[in-house]
Amino acid sequence: MTGYSFTDLGPILLDHFENPRNAGQVDNPDAAGRAGNPACGDVMELTLRITAGVIQEARFRTSGCSAAIAGSSMTTVLLAGRTLDEAEALTNREVASALGGLPPAKLHCSVLAEEAVHAALADYRRRNSL
Repeated sequence: MTGYSFTDLGPILLDHFENPRNAGQVDNPDAAGRAGNPACGDVMELTLRITAGVIQEARFRTSGCSAAIAGSSMTTVLLAGRTLDEAEALTNREVASALGGLPPAKLHCSVLAEEAVHAALADYRRRNSL
């Protein structure tokens, strides 16, 4: 954890790192997306179950630092119940804010989450000819 320590992390971020929500993969997903950061090696895979244009279930598998794992966890929480348009509008700043902020050196972790969401939604559109 170069450049920051656990004392720099807020309680929400720490909670999502230590107790990640929705870890794993959706069985037979309606959409799947992957994003990675070659500079740090973090990788996030996101799978979604979508019914009638609404995300019913979101799950993640992430290899990376505490901020990447927490950001992935929070992203799945934020996505549940959103329409596809609402999910498309999810930003890295919204993810970072929901975590109570990120150290400047870890803002790229919220970008990773946003990119994985966009990749999954693009996959959904491809699968459904949208």
